[in-house]
Amino acid sequence: MPKIIRINAGVPQVMDDDWELVRAAELASACEPHRKIVPLSYFRSMLEEHRPSNIQAVWISPDDDFESLVPELRSMKVIAVDFPTFRDGRGYSVATLLRSRYQWDGELRAIGDVLRDQLNYMRRCGFDSFAVRADKDIDDAIKSFNHYSVKYQGAVDDPLPLFRRRGGL
Repeated sequence: MPKIIRINAGVPQVMDDDWELVRAAELASACEPHRKIVPLSYFRSMLEEHRPSNIQAVWISPDDDFESLVPELRSMKVIAVDFPTFRDGRGYSVATLLRSRYQWDGELRAIGDVLRDQLNYMRRCGFDSFAVRADKDIDDAIKSFNHYSVKYQGAVDDPLPLFRRRGGL
């Protein structure tokens, strides 16, 4: 069974992944959606066709317009955000919007080209689970959460910048 890193009570832990990621919409239509993370485009097509579905998890690509579906996304158990390449940082913005503007409090997972050096920054944007790239050592990647003990800027996980925390303001 594949492994993921999940933040539980503030502590990153390596756990079994009990969800299956379905990358292609064509494949999503051929499978039972239970415990599957399907493309947002597939979920959107189901809604537009007024077809009932039991979809509980979707993944969002950097090009997806997810904001028009936020009311429907509130019923999801998992929202995954794809990082197709290391250099594409739009997923950080998607996560921040979901957590801060839309108050998403369910599992927010980073998928795709997720590497050790990104994990702490992803956590700051609101991700609480991480599917580390398959060719990387997940037990080694989890160590990256301890790299930084001080955070200067405010973020989703701690909105107060350091100068505000020090001054007690």
